[in-house]
Amino acid sequence: MSTKVGVVSLGCDKNRVDTEVMLANLAAGGYQIVSDPTQADVIIVNTCAFLESARREAIETVLEMAHYKSQNCKKVIVTGCLGQKFGDELLAELSEADAVVGTYDYDHICDIVRNTLDGNRQLYRSCQSGLTFGDRILSTPSHTAYLKIADGCDNFCTYCLIPYIRGRYRSVPMENVLQQAQNLACQGVKELILVAQDVTRYGKDLYGKPVLTRLVRQLSQIDGIHWIRLLYCYPELLDAELIEEIATNPKVVKYVDIPLQHVNDGLLLRMNRRSDGQSIRQLYQTLADRSIAVRSTFICGFPGETKQTIAELEDFIRQYPMRNVGFFAYSREEGTAAAKFADQLPERTKQSYVKRLYKAQFEVVQRLNANDIGRTYECVIDSYDSFDGDYHFYKGRTYFMTPEIDGTVYIASKTPLDVGNFYQVHISGAQEYDLSGEVLA
Repeated sequence: MSTKVGVVSLGCDKNRVDTEVMLANLAAGGYQIVSDPTQADVIIVNTCAFLESARREAIETVLEMAHYKSQNCKKVIVTGCLGQKFGDELLAELSEADAVVGTYDYDHICDIVRNTLDGNRQLYRSCQSGLTFGDRILSTPSHTAYLKIADGCDNFCTYCLIPYIRGRYRSVPMENVLQQAQNLACQGVKELILVAQDVTRYGKDLYGKPVLTRLVRQLSQIDGIHWIRLLYCYPELLDAELIEEIATNPKVVKYVDIPLQHVNDGLLLRMNRRSDGQSIRQLYQTLADRSIAVRSTFICGFPGETKQTIAELEDFIRQYPMRNVGFFAYSREEGTAAAKFADQLPERTKQSYVKRLYKAQFEVVQRLNANDIGRTYECVIDSYDSFDGDYHFYKGRTYFMTPEIDGTVYIASKTPLDVGNFYQVHISGAQEYDLSGEVLA
């Protein structure tokens, strides 16, 4: 009987793509993929190491999976960013890990599993900054897939470990991206979600300049693809050509994710961000004029943050209302420049800033949702929910909702709907970050 392998994927959607490639490699190598850890002979934990909290979650997950060694599991293998950055420490201090694998060795995962089962406990960490792409076993609903178009980062923000974990920015060649997208479309994928640490920089290392607009145009020519969604667009590279493409290409959803982190000039400079408050405001006004929805993330309590800079950020989110925003307390990460800044803030202060901004954003969302009532939006059906009386109920999303991180549309229909298809939904209600409505006949 074939060896059964279970995989736990932690962290971002870019890590999810790596996991899906690993799954495909394992299946092609003759291993049986199982989702239940009680059935697995080998459990792989693909980890994140971006923040201390992510590293803690990764260790806790490894320890949790190691409990299955008393039942069915023979080996636990740690892969991903934690292995790439802290592989030596893991192998020395985490006895529950039977092998540790970095981010550039997924092509050899079958050999690694075999060697580990043979009793070889070691670190696999390539010094070469490779790219992970190829066949995948999707962990998303079959109509949606993430498409990683680059790895690494050249921005070197003062709070971030990514360049030290994932290396310098490396674009996946366009022909490979297009082939992956074509393969996904042939499998029934209708929504492509483009991801990288910095999507807007795509192609600069290969073609001498960013070519995301050209890539999007070619992706939109693939039959079967209905929505193309862009995540992690840095504000300084969202130029007029790309904005025009988003606004006019019918396959590109009118939504962008822009991780701003702040709008105060002094803090942006200390973060080593390339934008300033004025250019950000001009960009947001342009996007609003083109009816392009925005989601963003902000760091609260960065060294030097004050009540005045928080008030400036609060004024910004009220003046330029966004559908979805994440606020995160600054995490002091050893090895980053900001960790050495003298004016660190107490954790209680950082958390109070997060709470204050979430309260302001919640008020913004309530106004936006109230304005949605009575409108009709195209929605994709993500899953069946229930049947009650004369109605079938489903969970879906409209264009300004990315899976798992944004809101949901709860959809009622008198006739059954097909999961993965798109329908016109009349919005009749709203609750917190979610909407509800009924499919139009």
